[in-house]
Amino acid sequence: MSAKKRVWPTVATLGLAVAMATAGCASTDKSGGSASANESLGSKAEPSIYCGSECQQQLQLSAAPDSIDCSVGVSWSSASFPYGAKSTTQIPEFAKAFFPKMKVTVSDGRGDATTQADQVADMVAKGIKVLIISPQDATALAGAVDRAKAAGVSVISADRQVATDVSTYIGSDNVEAGLADGKAVVDALGGKGNVVELSGSLGASPTIDRAKGFRDGIAGSGIQIVASQTADYDRATGVKVTEDLLQRFPKGEIQALYAHNDQMAFGAAQAIKEQGRTEIKIFSIDGEVNALQDVKDGVFAATVGYPLVVKESTLAAAKLCAGEPVDNRIKLDSTLIDKTNVDQYIGKAPQ
Repeated sequence: MSAKKRVWPTVATLGLAVAMATAGCASTDKSGGSASANESLGSKAEPSIYCGSECQQQLQLSAAPDSIDCSVGVSWSSASFPYGAKSTTQIPEFAKAFFPKMKVTVSDGRGDATTQADQVADMVAKGIKVLIISPQDATALAGAVDRAKAAGVSVISADRQVATDVSTYIGSDNVEAGLADGKAVVDALGGKGNVVELSGSLGASPTIDRAKGFRDGIAGSGIQIVASQTADYDRATGVKVTEDLLQRFPKGEIQALYAHNDQMAFGAAQAIKEQGRTEIKIFSIDGEVNALQDVKDGVFAATVGYPLVVKESTLAAAKLCAGEPVDNRIKLDSTLIDKTNVDQYIGKAPQ
């Protein structure tokens, strides 16, 4: 496909000037692996490099950081995958560094909506003033959030939406992310071919939105989704589901695989390599450090950045603690990352 035909939808994009001006190589995280410079604490309480000008304006704090004195609960759907693990670790670290009087309690829902709802109830009973929640299931956690609001708790929906009104929802646009991948698949396959889809956890808002966006992106083309199966955002499950799909569709019957996150895509890539099916192009979402390297090495065709919301969620919590207004939608930048621009993001990965 020539460069002239490479037209994708406009996704809110981190400007090249910002990317190039930001310091850095990747650092090493506590597990010994690579970590994005985007995850570093920095020298002051400010959003990440993926928080554009509007996002930065929305999160400006009038109160002095050392005056923020309240209890914040962090309820994540699961800390067993990198996004959840990093968020539940880094939110308390960011709060401790810049909001010394902010008391942060963290809970891990372990992938179970009932467990997560019980944990939220427990934090509310202990007197939190702000709840940061990434729900396992948008609908199943709505009741727990409503009860928290009834008790006077301000609620931030982080990364994932919940099916009720909250003070603010912070995250990139999952429909736009899926749309970008869909358009990229159309471009890469010349508008015709078969795709299999590895979807995320059933009922989760990113799963619903990333599926919708992808279908919008391929609409009107000759691209067909011949199978869609959940792999629960999990790498090992991604291996097994892909192995099954490769058996179901022999060589020549599928040309691309679309995964709702990088972890499933890593598993898919392993299965594809082991079965000698490397003609299948892999498209993903998240922009993890290792995914960017896979794009550079040609293992992935593309990934769409989906930044962590650690700093933004903590800053929003600080504003709510201080009684300052917060917009009901705070959107982080995201963009399609492929071989044409991956070098701009190496060392500054969204995750």
